[in-house]
Amino acid sequence: MEKIFVTGIGTGIGKTFVSAILAKALNADYWKPVQAGFEDGTDSEWVSQWLQESGSVIHPEVYRLTKPASPHIAAREEGITIDIQHICKRIPNINRPLLIEGAGGLLVPLNNTTFVADLIKALGAKVILVSRNYLGSINHSLLTARVCREMQIPVIGWVFNDQYLDYEDEIVQWSNFPRIASIPYSDHVNGSFINSQAAAISKQLKELL
Repeated sequence: MEKIFVTGIGTGIGKTFVSAILAKALNADYWKPVQAGFEDGTDSEWVSQWLQESGSVIHPEVYRLTKPASPHIAAREEGITIDIQHICKRIPNINRPLLIEGAGGLLVPLNNTTFVADLIKALGAKVILVSRNYLGSINHSLLTARVCREMQIPVIGWVFNDQYLDYEDEIVQWSNFPRIASIPYSDHVNGSFINSQAAAISKQLKELL
């Protein structure tokens, strides 16, 4: 089973949106083991509406926390300690690719001693990095890339989205990680848009895996 972990250069940069496209492109199952905050619905629920006819399975969260905050804070308020070994024991047993969405970026704390990057290593997953074009994204992208290198986390490549300015070539060059895709900004994300973007990146993505 191919395990692909989607992480980003920060919070609110389009990981869930990109995860739906990637899952569609790979005909993969989707799993978000840690969800912090779900008053407006969970990321799993959002992805499921776009994968209903794909055959992909949306696997339940291991930790479903009420407070929309850093997972270690949300868990602490509920008297829970997030245990990455417990998450690893709950990896879905499937015979197709598994698309795993993280919470925030690599150094988001899951408890007092472990971070999302530690979870990636424990899962033995390869990583797809999501970067959104905004003022400051070069710095955040290259810091993310450096953490991956220092922790020896295998990176498949970048998926860029939004259209503030075009920083993509520089980030690819300086990080030395390939570009998988550039997802254009859209005010109308729907099934047709998800499907068209998935079809556009499927060949390139599979070649990089």
